Amino acid sequence: MGFYARHIGPRLVSCLCSMEAIAAERERVVPQASGVVLEIGIGPGLNLSFYDPARVTRVIGVDPIAEFLELGRERRLNSPVPVEIVRAPAEALPLADASIDTAVITYTLCSVEDPEQALREVRRVLKPRGQVLFLEHGLSRDAGVAVWQRRLNPIWRRLAVGCNLTRPVEKLLDEAGFTICRIEHYYLDGAPRAVGYLCQGVAEAPDHMVTMPARAMSA
Repeated sequence: MGFYARHIGPRLVSCLCSMEAIAAERERVVPQASGVVLEIGIGPGLNLSFYDPARVTRVIGVDPIAEFLELGRERRLNSPVPVEIVRAPAEALPLADASIDTAVITYTLCSVEDPEQALREVRRVLKPRGQVLFLEHGLSRDAGVAVWQRRLNPIWRRLAVGCNLTRPVEKLLDEAGFTICRIEHYYLDGAPRAVGYLCQGVAEAPDHMVTMPARAMSA
């Protein structure tokens, strides 16, 4: 990783993701979590203040990037719920099968290297009928906006340390075997449409264990 990716990019992304409008969206989603919670891409810990200590036993926060985790040190110290940090990629979660009640995925599928495998891993560690609470930006259903997202993505990806504008969130969840219980598509107020297209909702894991590929089960 170069100097920008180590020091400047993470701070830029953390600043953008902590904007007031985005914090308000997080506040709609995160308090729904309950039990043992997995949060992939926890990074600077921007969701921590929104967890309900009356509902959440603990949060297992997974992130492979030390520079993002360092930005969240103070938030973790002040967290209203117990937090355990696991430094690992979402594509290979070092967690037992069916050990998680709720998975929280916010502004993360855009930047994981392999979102399909990451979601298969989330499905593996969730208990039967466990929930995924998701809040993501991704590929717009508006063809005109999608054209601009594809044009801008190479530049945006470099500036935002691997973040992509073109991930089809609903399709990814569906293909990973989740049942989408509720979903909203909308644009974030005040943001350019190419970067402000949001997909928010609740998905559910299958009600029985699913045999996973060997690559996923090796974690």
